[in-house]
Amino acid sequence: MVQSCAMDLIIFDFDGVILDTESAAFQNWTEIYRSYGVELPIAVWGQCIGTSHHAFDVYDYLEKQVSRPLDRAELKKSFRKREQELLTGLKPRPGVLEYLEEARKLKIALAVASSSDQNWVMGHLSRLGLAERFHSIRTADDVANVKPHPELYDLTLTFMGVSPDRALAFEDSPNGVKAARAAGVYCVAVPNPVTSQLPLDHADYRIESMADLSLRELLHRIETEKGSSQATVHSSQQS
Repeated sequence: MVQSCAMDLIIFDFDGVILDTESAAFQNWTEIYRSYGVELPIAVWGQCIGTSHHAFDVYDYLEKQVSRPLDRAELKKSFRKREQELLTGLKPRPGVLEYLEEARKLKIALAVASSSDQNWVMGHLSRLGLAERFHSIRTADDVANVKPHPELYDLTLTFMGVSPDRALAFEDSPNGVKAARAAGVYCVAVPNPVTSQLPLDHADYRIESMADLSLRELLHRIETEKGSSQATVHSSQQS
């Protein structure tokens, strides 16, 4: 059991970490692409996960695959209709609620830093009854640069008055991990079925699900790993 906690703040990404909207989005577009007889590779789609959707033009890519222009308004309408079906009743990822409760008991502040817009994030958090759990919720509407730029993290840390070395981030995408690391925040990758297929080696630590171990145990492992790394550096300096 953790005797003391070295973290003052835990920052959660939203899409894919708290709620797996990303698997739903990829399934949705995959179905649309296949209706035209083509595939949407995960490596291509991964460009826009965790960052602005402008990073990848899903309509343009489809038109290039079928070699003709398409009715984009109709495509968007089809996507939105299917999105409602896929997201209705969607619950937080396994272990998320338990982590939020453990953080409360450990007196660790909670925040959300998301590249999605405020209406999307707050709409889902309110529906889930989770909005009041967080001391800070920062979205694309609050910054000039979304992930992989560190601005969302920098803003959150400044607002909360917490230094990067006292914060922990949960991310599921390469763009999200880059943002956290660029801000100097220790980052734990928690991939979902879609982002598990993307490179996440640059995260400080990785777990497959928050349901696999408690927050206390995770913090204990992180502190142990940090202690070992510091001891190695100290030993090297001594020699």
